[in-house]
Amino acid sequence: MGIRAVVFDVGGVLEVIDDSLFPGPAETRLGLDTGALLHRISDLPAGAATGLADEVAVRRHWQRCLRLDDQQADELMSDFWRWYIGTVNVPLRDWFASQRQHRLTAILSNSAPGAREAERCHGFEDITDDIVYSHEVGLSKPDPEVFSLAAERLGVSPHEVLFLDDVEENVTAGRDAGWHAVLHRDTPSSIAAMEAIIEAAG
Repeated sequence: MGIRAVVFDVGGVLEVIDDSLFPGPAETRLGLDTGALLHRISDLPAGAATGLADEVAVRRHWQRCLRLDDQQADELMSDFWRWYIGTVNVPLRDWFASQRQHRLTAILSNSAPGAREAERCHGFEDITDDIVYSHEVGLSKPDPEVFSLAAERLGVSPHEVLFLDDVEENVTAGRDAGWHAVLHRDTPSSIAAMEAIIEAAG
C-alpha cells in the first residue's frame, strides 16, 4: 500500500533551534561560568525525558545546583522554553501538513516535561493524527519500542512509515525498526529524499 504515514521529529526538524538564545545569554545574565548550564542539563534528574521527573523537578534541580533565587529560576525556565520551541520551519511544516491529504501524519519527539503545552503555539496538533512525546509514554528514541509504539498507535506496519529526524542514531534506529528513514540536513534535500521514497514505494 506504499507509504501510509509520515512521522517527523520536532526540534531541529519542524522547529529551527537558535543556539545563540540558550544557554549563553542565560549564563551571562545569571553570572554563571560558561558551560555551567550545559553541564547541569546533562545531569538532569533521571528519567526527565521519559516522564519520571516533571517540570517542577527540573526547575528545582537547576535552582538548587546553580544556586538561583525564585526570580532567577523563573527567568531561566523562560529562556529554556523560548530556546526549546524555536521557530517553525515553515516550508517543511507546509510539506508535512500537505501529506494529510494522502496519508497519516505524526510527530515522534524526545521531549521534556511541559513540551506539549509549550509547543501548542506552533499548532502541531492541528496538522497531525498523533503526537508521541517521550516524557508522556516513558520511551525515547532510539529505543526500538518507541518506534513500535508509534506505528501501532497509527495502525500501520513499519514498512508503511516514512520518518524524518536530524539525529543519525535515531534515523538508524528507525531503519532498524523497518521504517523508511531520512536524515534531515536541510529542507530542500529532505523533501526531495522523502518524495523519492514515496514515489518508489508506490
